[in-house]
Amino acid sequence: MKGETAALGFRVKSGWTAVVLLTGSVDSPRLRDNRVIDLSDPQFPETRQPYHASFGELETDAKTTNRRVAIVQRITKQSVTELLADYRRNGYAIARAGLVVGSQLDPATIPNPHIRAHALEGQLFRSVLEQALNSHGIRTLVLLERDAYAKAAARLKTPLNDVRRTVQDFGRIIEGPWRAEQKLAAVAAWFCILPKI
Repeated sequence: MKGETAALGFRVKSGWTAVVLLTGSVDSPRLRDNRVIDLSDPQFPETRQPYHASFGELETDAKTTNRRVAIVQRITKQSVTELLADYRRNGYAIARAGLVVGSQLDPATIPNPHIRAHALEGQLFRSVLEQALNSHGIRTLVLLERDAYAKAAARLKTPLNDVRRTVQDFGRIIEGPWRAEQKLAAVAAWFCILPKI
């Protein structure tokens, strides 16, 4: 039996991501789930910022970063596999996901080592999440936080204020947090409700 078509949205952070599942249509999206999943291992706190050394400096030991990155890849794959299995059990069929990120700057272009560490982590968590989703046949797109609402409004052919109001109203029907991360994940999911991304 084919499940109800749904779209996923993620607001990718360092070591974790907010996840929102929407069903319905562009004109009438319905919030079905809101949660947070790990992209790092809580048993190894350094995997939350794998390119940071002590005192906020850039970690330069490749062996250390490679070990941390391998843990991030393993945990992300496990988290995504469990998330999708749960959605399948609950009758959802997911083909598309949107990821909201803070930046897509090339870390190599950033001269400040501390800022470069953050950029490397942003790139890492986005790419391992995309790879994990793609390995399950889910197509992905990436939106930048600064223009996610505007791009969604244009794609959905919906006034920006209506997009903001609808996303805000989702928070009234759920238990748990409904902060900026969840709202941006909802925008990304709504963006993906349309058939082609």
